[in-house]
Amino acid sequence: MGQYLPLVALMVLAVLFAALSFGASRLLAPRNLTVAKAAPYECGIIPGREPPARFPVRFYLIAMIFIVFDIEIIFLYPWAVAHRELGGFGLFAIAIFAASVFESFLYLISKGALDWGPARSLRRQTPMVDAGRNGMNTVRLVGLDGRKEDRATAGTVTS
Repeated sequence: MGQYLPLVALMVLAVLFAALSFGASRLLAPRNLTVAKAAPYECGIIPGREPPARFPVRFYLIAMIFIVFDIEIIFLYPWAVAHRELGGFGLFAIAIFAASVFESFLYLISKGALDWGPARSLRRQTPMVDAGRNGMNTVRLVGLDGRKEDRATAGTVTS
């Protein structure tokens, strides 16, 4: 039990210090609250506008890229240290891991995470879907034999 005495003494001192700090701040702190004191502190800069309520999706895509490559580096370092001992199995495992990381990178690129500047605006101008396409000319009508509806009214809902 004597070996825990320094630990108990340190805990008592920590609790005592916290209690004395709160008590001293209540006794010595000024009580007049102003608008400037109630405002949040922003590094000395007075906020000119409210921040947007939601972050754009592009922010999250870039954050995903950072996390993916951060995890890749974390796992590549131990492999690089012990790659001789791991042999062919280690090489195969890291190849599968690198392929999965590369696949996630391709997914993020396909979602437009790295589109900046003019390329982004050009992509928005080109239509992705033909305006003449609708359900009647793109979806194959299957299984209409024996039904009361004919092909012209197959896409409409009857009540």
